[in-house]
Amino acid sequence: MSVGELQHLDYLTENELMGMDTFIHRIDSTEVIYQPRRKRAKLIGKYLMGDLLGEGSYGKVKEMLDSDTLCRRAVKILKKKKLRRIPNGEANVKKEIQLLRRLQNKNVIHLVDVLYNEEKQKMYMVMEYCVCGMQEMLDSVPEKRFPVFQAHGYFLQLLDGLEYLHSQGIVHKDIKPGNLLLNTDGTLKISDLGVAEALHPFAMDDTCRTSQGSPAFQPPEIANGLDTFSGFKVDIWSAGVTLYNITTSLYPFEGDNIYKLFENIGKGDYSVPEECGPSLSDLLQGMLEYDPVKRFSIQHIRQHNWVRKKHPPTEPPVPIPASAESRDVWRSMTVVPYLEDLHGYTEEEDQEFYDQEDDIIYTQDFTVPGLSFPILGKGERTADVVPPEPFGEELFKDVMRRDGQRAAEKQTVPSGLCVKWLFVFPFPLCSFAPSVLPSQAVPEEAWLAVQVPPS
Repeated sequence: MSVGELQHLDYLTENELMGMDTFIHRIDSTEVIYQPRRKRAKLIGKYLMGDLLGEGSYGKVKEMLDSDTLCRRAVKILKKKKLRRIPNGEANVKKEIQLLRRLQNKNVIHLVDVLYNEEKQKMYMVMEYCVCGMQEMLDSVPEKRFPVFQAHGYFLQLLDGLEYLHSQGIVHKDIKPGNLLLNTDGTLKISDLGVAEALHPFAMDDTCRTSQGSPAFQPPEIANGLDTFSGFKVDIWSAGVTLYNITTSLYPFEGDNIYKLFENIGKGDYSVPEECGPSLSDLLQGMLEYDPVKRFSIQHIRQHNWVRKKHPPTEPPVPIPASAESRDVWRSMTVVPYLEDLHGYTEEEDQEFYDQEDDIIYTQDFTVPGLSFPILGKGERTADVVPPEPFGEELFKDVMRRDGQRAAEKQTVPSGLCVKWLFVFPFPLCSFAPSVLPSQAVPEEAWLAVQVPPS
């Protein structure tokens, strides 16, 4: 634009600028009220969906609640459209489902149910709930490793799960911390059998011909491109790299890219840090033996001194970290807000309840496993209520304390109120769901609120 054209442009006068306040209103950022989007309940069959737990290359993983058993579950949501874009995606998922359906072991992830939605072209793999992954725990501490006694405990469970898989003729092919999950009581679960291979029932040996595992955990025979290799010895090598990583925070082989990494693995040259000690170093060298024939077997590993030895806790263990999204240290159930939406619960109703008299009316019987509460009507009284173990008298009285008085003692209460209890115990203890009927037992995996409807 020329200078002459610029001179002929009209500019807004000061009065006209002042008049713009009629449709442009400035407010301070502190005056902005953010109201989070209300969570809407979504049922898939008998399962109530919760929040997102994680996301992988195949799909999202969310928490869900089994409305029949009130058990926490995790669901892997897979879209057929996305699977078709992944090499061998659909085949790997079908194979994983077939394998998991026949496996039953405490150290292998359990497949609970498989649901299909043909209209949306979605598949839902419902599995047992695990609170955390081993890789997530490692990433949560600066040292990026476990104390020896903690690594030893997890490694023993890995051996148990791996031995079970091999006894069923299954080669996992992708053992690594990212595929090892932990539940609330610290039980390790081997997961993600998408690239696993089931040997033929009448196969002469464990010979395999394909591998799709993570590059850093692959043995020299795969890095060097051999046509055939021992499947079980591949898992032993991957377990050795995993043990190396969780005890040292390092990897035996590294490279700037996958080609350099495979070149280093193919040579087989590595060293074990001195702080590992002679016993652990010997075990790692046996598991990371270049020649698969000389590489330790599971039976050989079990007889090793480091495995058989009891390691005292010399430093604090790595705890389960707070959840990434909500920073919840207890990893509480994310389904609760969706339950409130499903049952029509609102904060206004809750406030109305607490605005009533301090006394409480008990209108029906309800039962916690191992703990029974007698319920009172109007004007009735009861003697002290003390639950049996494992709760204990003092813990019970502390929980039931209300306004400085013990609610377990004698009470006289008005009628017509709806009683709502919330027990907050560290997992894996339990409570009830709002939909639970009086005197209905609840599994220990449940972690919800109690709502006793009025009579």
